[in-house]
Amino acid sequence: MKEILSTLTQRGQVTVPAEVRRILHLRPKDKVAFQIDDDEVRLVPAKFTLETAFGSVRPKSHPEDIEAIADAAKEEHVEQVIKKMRQRRS
Repeated sequence: MKEILSTLTQRGQVTVPAEVRRILHLRPKDKVAFQIDDDEVRLVPAKFTLETAFGSVRPKSHPEDIEAIADAAKEEHVEQVIKKMRQRRS
């Protein structure tokens, strides 16, 4: 087993040594996971999850105006409720 040392900063941060990054095929902004088994910790590339994928794909167009969409949906719902109420009166 090979051992590679790194230093823990005052803020609790560690730089992953270049050799380790090469072995794990890590690139800037990649996510890593710490697997804990009793008193041993392994550093592994993170598996693909929604959290690890967040921000990896740029939107095709600018985001919609969410407030306008919500207002339109509420308006449509109100119209449907009013229509049902009028049908019940008839």
